[in-house]
Amino acid sequence: MRRLALLASALLAAAPARAATEIALTFDDLSVHGPLPPGQAPQAVASSIVSSLRAARVADAYGFVNGAGVARRPATEAVLRIWRKAGYALGNHTWSHPRLDSLSAGDFAREITRNEPLLVRHMGRADWRWFRYPYLAEGADPARRAAVRAVLAKRGYRIAAVTMSFGDYRWNPPYARCLASGDKAGIATLEQSYLAAAAAALQDSQAMAGALYGRDIPYVLLMHVGAFDAHMLPRLLSYYRAQGVRFVSLADAERDPAYARDVDPRRPAGPESLEARMRARGLPLPKRHDHGEGLERLCR
Repeated sequence: MRRLALLASALLAAAPARAATEIALTFDDLSVHGPLPPGQAPQAVASSIVSSLRAARVADAYGFVNGAGVARRPATEAVLRIWRKAGYALGNHTWSHPRLDSLSAGDFAREITRNEPLLVRHMGRADWRWFRYPYLAEGADPARRAAVRAVLAKRGYRIAAVTMSFGDYRWNPPYARCLASGDKAGIATLEQSYLAAAAAALQDSQAMAGALYGRDIPYVLLMHVGAFDAHMLPRLLSYYRAQGVRFVSLADAERDPAYARDVDPRRPAGPESLEARMRARGLPLPKRHDHGEGLERLCR
């Protein structure tokens, strides 16, 4: 019996640990997203976000830039300096965040290239050639999609796909209202529903990856540089850590074969999300509850 116990212990010691769920953190709409509470500046929001990331030992995070916001409010270029000083990278989210369906392929290409000098100024020789479509939408016209992908390929971009999102941006406007009115109960409701939405998104993404690929994949999480995101980020990162999540870079996550068609613009466009891939294969989507229901009425 003792020999069997020793053998079992040895086998357990030699067995590989269960792989951690991997998430790459990405933030859209730099230099600022959404309304800010009275007295809060975009620079303070960015400083709070990068401080939380560094405190949680998140080595890599990508921020996707819309240069038009900096052009409208030049002081907010400080946000990009704060982001870079913390060691995090910047990528291209077009100049003014248009939908591809609203522009010709040529005009959309100019949206991409117009953003590049700002990225070069802050990234230098570091890798900034990641592109994220506004609204995560490549559009309905196959010819226009192909033309824009050809531009991205020619300019050396990879496409930053998203495989996890919980609509975090929806919480920023009510937070500004609740904070302005001093509604502590409203803020508590926001905090609870935000974390519930994040937890549900993690479970749903894992369920869809299991159905599509028969395994977990590294996930790319979409967030925004908003005031409530900054407020909640320490708790959100703690929640992910408690679930065994390991934070990885965007490049590492999207080396997974699940992203092959997304990342390489030389390939034809496919379904743009896990949900779209599920529908394309006739698979049922996870049953969902809208944890953001009623946010537009809160603190009014």
